[in-house]
Formats: sequence, structure tokens, C-alpha cells
Amino acid sequence: MRLDLLAALSGLMIALQARANGELSYRLNNGLEAALVSFGSGLLIIAVISLFHKGIKEGITNLRVAVKAKEIPRWRLFAGALGGTFVAVQTQIVPIIGVAIYSVASIAGQTAMSLYVDRIGLTGGGKKLISSRRIAAAALTVLAVLVSVWDRIDAKDLSMWAVFFGVLAGAIVGVQRALNGQINEYSKQSFTTSLLNFMMGTSFLVILLVIAVIANWSELAPLPAGPWWIYTGGVIGVIYIAFTSTIVQHLGVLTFTLFSVGGQLVGSLLLDLLLPTNGVNVSVYLITGIVMTYFGVIAGGVGNSRIRKPAKEQ
Repeated sequence: MRLDLLAALSGLMIALQARANGELSYRLNNGLEAALVSFGSGLLIIAVISLFHKGIKEGITNLRVAVKAKEIPRWRLFAGALGGTFVAVQTQIVPIIGVAIYSVASIAGQTAMSLYVDRIGLTGGGKKLISSRRIAAAALTVLAVLVSVWDRIDAKDLSMWAVFFGVLAGAIVGVQRALNGQINEYSKQSFTTSLLNFMMGTSFLVILLVIAVIANWSELAPLPAGPWWIYTGGVIGVIYIAFTSTIVQHLGVLTFTLFSVGGQLVGSLLLDLLLPTNGVNVSVYLITGIVMTYFGVIAGGVGNSRIRKPAKEQ
């Protein structure tokens, strides 16, 4: 099976989920509540699946054995809280710097962190050397994202602190993907990894929302009646985490990120064509960015795209 294509598909899923969650956030006028609805619905779905999926229970047992044997540190099981952190940061800074600059900063953070976590073997798939070709591929991918949003950037009221936190949010995603890969290595069940992620992420967002309401930073709003697709963020998240927690072990975080960004750009292009939002037009910059991204994938080396047995840490 070609894992590079599955990684690209996961990028498409990111675009679809962003569109659904973004519309829900717009209709609620509360990004934190929208994030909780997305995480919470995903948790509900995976909890129902766990009632009928014996593999999930086996995965939980496998994780308990691994933790008890100290094969995996307990703190790594809280990777889902990083997802909650990412969404919390995202909802706060996007209104300040806009989606375009945030996307550039976030992708830069993801790619840079991917190099590091691959080097130390945090994915559980073995350590990977940081070659000059991989560095060039990461740099080209970041440049491609910059080009794809060039015509949308408005830096008149740019906050460098907000840009910094955008980079930090992307780095958080890189670490979360790596931890998910390691959790999946011990659980041996990708849906168990999904269940754990949604439990931790939902719990974290509940805490944040309660604090925000008590401190009068946010007000709860009634859920809108529709359209139906604005509530698909949770189910997309379940499938996405199950996909990535398996794929990242074999591709490595950087290679996965390169293909995923390509799929995300293609997905964004299709969404802008089929379900355009106000003020968004398909431009030559976006198309050029997509082409550059796949040059980055080639530069990164497609030889890592087929399944191989993860190496054991010495």
C-alpha cells in the first residue's frame, strides 16, 4: 500500500475539517466552543465504536501492560492534550493575524519540529538522520505555503507575538503526531490511539471553556440547526488520527508532513472551487504553491513512502 497517498489524503481531511470547524465557529461566534463540539463529537463517535470493536479494548490492555512495564512513559499518553492546546492557540491568534499568516507560521513550526522529532526517534519508528536534502525539502515546503497565500497576506497590523505563537502551534502538532505514532506502536490499535486522543483533548478543552466562562472571557451560544456538514469535524478527526498514528511510524514525521501539506493544499483548492468562502479566490499563487510542494516531496525522497518495519530503539 502506498502510504504517501494516504498521507496526502490525510491532508485533504485537514482541509475538510478546517472548513467544517471554521463554519461552526463562525455561526457560534465562539471558537473555543466550536473546538469543544468538534472534539466532543469525535469522542462520542469513538466511544460508541469501542463498544463493538474488540481491538480497541485490546489496545487499551496493551497500553496498560506497556505503561506498567515502563516501556512507554505515562506522560506520553496525554498527547491528545496537545491537540486541545493547538486548537486553543489557533482560535486566539487567527483573529489577530488572519488565516494566511497563521498558516505560514504553523506549517513552518510543523516542518521544523518534524526534523527534530525524526532525529531523536520520538515517533517510535526509529531515529532518522537530518540530511541536507531533507532540510532543503522542508524549506521548499514552507516556501510553497508562503507562495500559495502570498496574495492574501495583509501585514498592516501584524503582531510578531501572534506569529510566534502560530509557529509554536505548528510545533505542537509535530510533537503530537510523533507521540501518536509511539502510542500506536504499543497499543497496536489505531482506534485506541484515537480514543485516547479525544479523551485527553476534550477534557482539556472542557477545562479551558469552564475557565473562560467563569472569567467572563467567553459566553456559551446555542448550537445552530445546520447545515449538517458543519458537525463533521469530529468524525473526520477520528479517521484522521487513526490514519496518521499508523502512517507516521513508517514514513517519519517530516515525510508525512510533506505529503500531508500537499494534500491539504489540493484540498483547499478544491474547496475554494466547490465551496468558496467570502473573499477567497483561486489564484496562480495557490496553484504555484501546490506544484512547489510536490517538488518538496520529491526533494525529501519518495523512497520512504512504502511500508517498512519500524526499527527498535537500542
